[in-house]
Amino acid sequence: MSELVSFYRGDGVDAHGRTLAELWAFPDDRLESVHDFIQWMFPLREPSAFNPDAPLLTDADVAAFRSDPALQANLRRSFERFLAFLGLSHHDGRVTEAADFAEKRDLWRYPNHNWLRITRVLTSTRTLGLAAESAALFDALSRLKASGRGRITDESFRYWSNAASGTID
Repeated sequence: MSELVSFYRGDGVDAHGRTLAELWAFPDDRLESVHDFIQWMFPLREPSAFNPDAPLLTDADVAAFRSDPALQANLRRSFERFLAFLGLSHHDGRVTEAADFAEKRDLWRYPNHNWLRITRVLTSTRTLGLAAESAALFDALSRLKASGRGRITDESFRYWSNAASGTID
């Protein structure tokens, strides 16, 4: 079993000795200030420019995530935790603004490392078998861009569109 799958099953730790459950329990201010958790919660196939200790997805990891309901459930929980951090909510297959969205407006300013994180989340969830969740997030981002509430630039939206569609992996 890979280090990443072990971490996602709750049996392993990240490069700093933290469990997945500990990352889920981070308060929002810690999620904002700590920059080495996102690569573990939402792994990709390519190396992170910001975290050299981050795991890289292998074909075996992708197969494990796509076939194991427990891994899917934990990935979904990571997805929902990240949405809550952004002031968003996932219910009935749809991502919408949560009650605290307005309070989290600073997370939506540009430029912003959270926008890079969104690209990672869209790609990782789609790659690991949560394509519906990835699409729901992209739909919410599309609505936010159209309304102007998310202050989303055209350039960032292109990245998100490519991540959601699989143009980038």
